[in-house]
Amino acid sequence: MGIDPFVLWGTPPESPGGAGPLAGVRLAVKDVFDVAGTPTGAGHPRWLERQEPAAADAAAVARLRAAGAVLAGKTHTDELAYSLGGTNAHYGAPDNPAAPGHVCGGSSSGSAAAVAAGRADLGLGTDTAGSIRVPASYTGLYGFRPTHARAPREGMLPLAPAFDVPGLLTRDLTLLRAAAGALLDGEGGGRATRLCVPPDLWSDLSPRVGAALAPAIARLGLPVHRTPLGHDVTDAFAIAQAAQAWQSHGDWIIRERPEFGPGVAARFARAESLTGEEVALARKALDEAADRLRVLLGDGGVLVLPTAPGVAPAFGRPENRRPATLRLTCLAPLSGTPALSLPAGLLDGRPLGLTLMVARGCDEVLFDLAARV
Repeated sequence: MGIDPFVLWGTPPESPGGAGPLAGVRLAVKDVFDVAGTPTGAGHPRWLERQEPAAADAAAVARLRAAGAVLAGKTHTDELAYSLGGTNAHYGAPDNPAAPGHVCGGSSSGSAAAVAAGRADLGLGTDTAGSIRVPASYTGLYGFRPTHARAPREGMLPLAPAFDVPGLLTRDLTLLRAAAGALLDGEGGGRATRLCVPPDLWSDLSPRVGAALAPAIARLGLPVHRTPLGHDVTDAFAIAQAAQAWQSHGDWIIRERPEFGPGVAARFARAESLTGEEVALARKALDEAADRLRVLLGDGGVLVLPTAPGVAPAFGRPENRRPATLRLTCLAPLSGTPALSLPAGLLDGRPLGLTLMVARGCDEVLFDLAARV
């Protein structure tokens, strides 16, 4: 049996909330955001021991509460948000309400579990390498990663700041649109003219995944262009992320020598050993990939991908799915583009998400496209 998704307040408060577009909406906040009066635990008990209660809400929390949302509680996360698995070596893992006995995905596992179970209406999480989108796919939710420059990050624990961004989880597209309006800076423009379905990414996956998602792609109703993306930059992204993660937390790790679960421990060990040359080569590869994506998404292009290589794995059946997942999810953070995972199919009775990506600043186009599906 999985753990309760809430770190604090297992049941929502009864306060009706304030006025605004999110009046009364129950908000579940990933425990990497500051919430006034509570410490930020970041999924690690040693980290939590050293934290004082936050003096103020993180900017993202403050904006959503100012729009009327009511804090339902703070939710579990993977250790320092450095995982896509949805498990935590110290606290355990919440069960997947959409697929009992299976993981929720991470690192925004608790927020996804709370929303999927109906214990919150809106989940606030972070997405560095897919930590909003993967849980959304596994639990049958909408998962929105905004344009990096449009979302506030003050009061949010960093992992890899060049890629970190707050994101949203909902069961309902109308609520997602309203919450994005409260969270983001400015108003987006843009349009959608064609779908880019790269065969080099789709062909690596089970044909059953493609068959399950094909009806949703057809409902988008746009011409399909099958242009390969080209070079695989998964390892380059992992190196760049690891270098920043070490910059964010290396001093604390050296000083405290905290225990981590096997996957997180291995990633930090690699981060500690990286050379400047490795990091520089990785950054160069990512810059080139970002340039290719900007061309692909120009003039209304929409990149269409499975959110994850498959459906949620069962508890106790670890799969080395991270590299295959990163190949799909790293494209949005390396280019700073918005991405939306929408519930688009079922496979073996479990949810499967479809991700849409558009040019930077065109976030609202994603909601219009999702409405067609």
